Amino acid sequence: MTEAPSYRRLRDPRELAALAHPVRIAIMELLTVSGPLTATQLADRLDETPANCSWHLRKLAEHHFVEEAGGGIGRQRPWQVTQVGLAWDEEDASPAQVRAGRALEQMFLERQVTRFHEARAQLRDDGDGEWGAAATVTQSASWLTLDELDELNAEIRAVLERHADRISDPAKRPAGSRLCELVAWGAPLLLPGVEPVAETGATPAGADAS
Repeated sequence: MTEAPSYRRLRDPRELAALAHPVRIAIMELLTVSGPLTATQLADRLDETPANCSWHLRKLAEHHFVEEAGGGIGRQRPWQVTQVGLAWDEEDASPAQVRAGRALEQMFLERQVTRFHEARAQLRDDGDGEWGAAATVTQSASWLTLDELDELNAEIRAVLERHADRISDPAKRPAGSRLCELVAWGAPLLLPGVEPVAETGATPAGADAS
């Protein structure tokens, strides 16, 4: 993932592995959006036990993802995230970092796809037609150079982060707004028998160079 300037960049594969658990990801999400929260409050929202949430909070705290917000005792102590926004990439990464990062990325994407389908189903069941119509899928494919792909990804990322400050500042959330998830990726599409266009001056695939 591409790092934003204010994001904490994860470099240690142990940090990435510590996050790769559905309960810990859910805790991080809730603390980011609704924190500070206690282990008991998290347990109520996640249908987990307070003891289990306390254990996962301690594991997250070991890697400085969360910290005590002050006040309360035992499982009534509120917790908060240490920083909003996490990033990692594979540039100069060790094989262990790559494996851990891809495992975490796959878990995030699977959660996001599942939540999209669940949201559309819930909106349909609730008869919430306007929000259901606004929850859409957009897909596209084109022939791009490496620079064009990088540029488009940067533009899309800028659009997705346009209102990112509303996560940490509730005062900026407009009346009638809902928490929405926007997901995008841009990568080469690998289809059988479809080869890249040859570089300028190169011999086209399958041509006789003699």
